[in-house]
Amino acid sequence: MIAHLYGEVTGVGDRWAVIDVGGVGYRVNVPLPVARLLRGRTGKVKLHTHLAVREDGISLYGFSSPEDLDLFGILIGVSGIGPQIGLAILSELSVEEVVIAILREDEKTLTRVPGIGQKSARRLILELKEKMQKVRATLPETGRMPGDAFHDALSALVSLGFGEKESRSALDAAAGSVSGPGPEALVKGALAHLRGRS
Repeated sequence: MIAHLYGEVTGVGDRWAVIDVGGVGYRVNVPLPVARLLRGRTGKVKLHTHLAVREDGISLYGFSSPEDLDLFGILIGVSGIGPQIGLAILSELSVEEVVIAILREDEKTLTRVPGIGQKSARRLILELKEKMQKVRATLPETGRMPGDAFHDALSALVSLGFGEKESRSALDAAAGSVSGPGPEALVKGALAHLRGRS
């Protein structure tokens, strides 16, 4: 099994990258955030990989962190969730968002992913809720406010048209100075931070 690749990026598409390792180019399927990270990158990079073997071919899936790789493995263990759907989930949602959505039985967040309907969302929640409790315990502490308030505030900012990455940064910046524990206070503080940067 190929556990990781370490080499130079020689090509990047929407959901794939070619990594040159010792003169051999490996085409790896990657989530959108990883593709964006690799585009224009110089020097060597490391991708944590999952090798999928099927009757019609062999495919590599690459991730920037062990946590993403572990979650991918858990997701594709669910009946009806193949590697392409697993990749789509991690293209649309972060590890933390997947964990919180499943723990909160938040079908709306899960069905934002292309290819995930209500039936698949319910199956993910039913089969993975217990596992996500364990995954959540392994996620690094970031000093954020309790998960539900942060998640609600993040969803609100994204629905207002802000990007997920800038929303997370603004919420992290606001978390230490907000006046209340609820998502409303977090959103207000984050918006003030975003306005201050523009």
